[in-house]
Amino acid sequence: MTTTDAAVSAPEIASDETRRRFELEEMGFKEVPKKWRKFYRYWQGPTDVLAPNEVICPVCKVVIRATRELRPGDKVYCMPCMSRMVVVVGEDGRLEADVVF
Repeated sequence: MTTTDAAVSAPEIASDETRRRFELEEMGFKEVPKKWRKFYRYWQGPTDVLAPNEVICPVCKVVIRATRELRPGDKVYCMPCMSRMVVVVGEDGRLEADVVF
């Protein structure tokens, strides 16, 4: 590894360490096994505000929650509809999920 390689990879590592962590509690979502319920919640409509650790599934309109702050490029999985997604920045600047599979 050259010094150039180390300089390029160092900011990537630092950015992962500065992500905010969130404590999740169950929100009453019963469509997945009890172990995974805290990672999902129902979408409350257009007035619902997403936290930095949440993204909405475009397939089934369920909010996917994470224990850390989500950023563009992160991969998420929706257990209710079994979709794999990548987090992207939408046209309005919000984080959205783009279905991969």
